[in-house]
Amino acid sequence: MAIKIYIDQGHNPVNPNAGAEGSGYREQDLVYQIGIELAQLLRDDPNYEVVLSRPTPETQKGTTILTSLAARVNEANNWPADYFLSLHANASEISTANGLESFVYSTQSPAYVLAQDINQGLSDATGITNKGVYARPSLYVLRKTSMPAVLVEMGFITNQYEADLMHDNPALFAKGIYNGLNKYFGL
Repeated sequence: MAIKIYIDQGHNPVNPNAGAEGSGYREQDLVYQIGIELAQLLRDDPNYEVVLSRPTPETQKGTTILTSLAARVNEANNWPADYFLSLHANASEISTANGLESFVYSTQSPAYVLAQDINQGLSDATGITNKGVYARPSLYVLRKTSMPAVLVEMGFITNQYEADLMHDNPALFAKGIYNGLNKYFGL
């Protein structure tokens, strides 16, 4: 039986719940494209089924930040997905801030090991520093999903190098996540 992965390309194309901006890019555009690339890798692999939160660049979820987050979680819960993966780009007022990190509801969750494998896959593929996995139970998409959930900050949109890499080579990020998923599932 195929593993069902819900890919949440964090944020909407426009407010409410639009993402961060930096280095000449918008977070929602970068994560949209990485999600599309990742979904294609998963669809080409018979071990996976996939649903995207934003199948088109114009897909808008909800009319407020809360209803946007709820729409994503409800879609994953109702499918039902086996795993929830939310893609993001970090931001900082410090332009040299760098690295990737992931968040899970609890370090005791199966999502914790999955996040470690995803981080390693991303770091190996992109060369971006792996800053680790942290519990963040306050995050809506980690708190309200009924399956293991990982929120990945794939790099800093405010770091020109990392932002350019996400923009210019989204397939590299998708491949890193895909490799992390395969490691976790022993595929």
